[in-house]
Amino acid sequence: MKYHIILCIIFIFLILAGCESETESIKEPLTTKEVDVMKKEIPSAEITIIDVYDNVEFDPEFKTGFGFGCIVKLRDKTILFDTGGDSSTLLANLETAGINPEQVDIVVLSHIHGDHTGGLSGFIKENPNVSVYLPASFPDNFKDNIKQAGAEYIEITGPEKIIDGVYTTGELGTWIKEQSLVVDSDKGLIVITGCAHPGIVNIVRKAKELSDKKVYLVLGGFHLGGASASQINNIISDFKELGVEKAVITRS
Repeated sequence: MKYHIILCIIFIFLILAGCESETESIKEPLTTKEVDVMKKEIPSAEITIIDVYDNVEFDPEFKTGFGFGCIVKLRDKTILFDTGGDSSTLLANLETAGINPEQVDIVVLSHIHGDHTGGLSGFIKENPNVSVYLPASFPDNFKDNIKQAGAEYIEITGPEKIIDGVYTTGELGTWIKEQSLVVDSDKGLIVITGCAHPGIVNIVRKAKELSDKKVYLVLGGFHLGGASASQINNIISDFKELGVEKAVITRS
């Protein structure tokens, strides 16, 4: 299978990778049904990942803003994971990347913070025909605004398949509830995080509970701010133990 990952971002491979300390643990075990669903054999597909909202300038043609958002293009579906802090920056970067908002089928929001959800309302005005997957803990008024804009939302609690080859870890964490995206590829699992508030290692462990495959790539916000050298070294060791091949930090 021809396999492509296009990343307009900073590559940091595992030996040099850093991420936040594990301050929260995953307590809820998966049900047998959940594990069986996620281990279902998935057809191979070409995958393209494009960073469309970041606070680090990687290309002068793209606008920067505090937050994160990326496009995951599969053979027959396009997913927007997080929407950054504002819609004008997001929409401008989508245009620069050659992506019409109407081409997006699904939006997945990692957590409630505005630098990950701020671009949603403006995006939905351009394309209300999307399904928005969000943690069930999001406020009711946020969900109501999605419905009033003409889009539908799907509340996520536990792990769930979104489409063939793509699933969510479900809500993780206690203080800040957050979901991450897991994409199944023939090179292994690709784990995409928003901020990794529940702990980047916890998220990877959850992803590995959902599939027998190795973790090829962990990509997204790792919440490095304030992490000590020993905390980073511990996470690197955990990544190695979990068999993670590559790590990509997409924002500072």
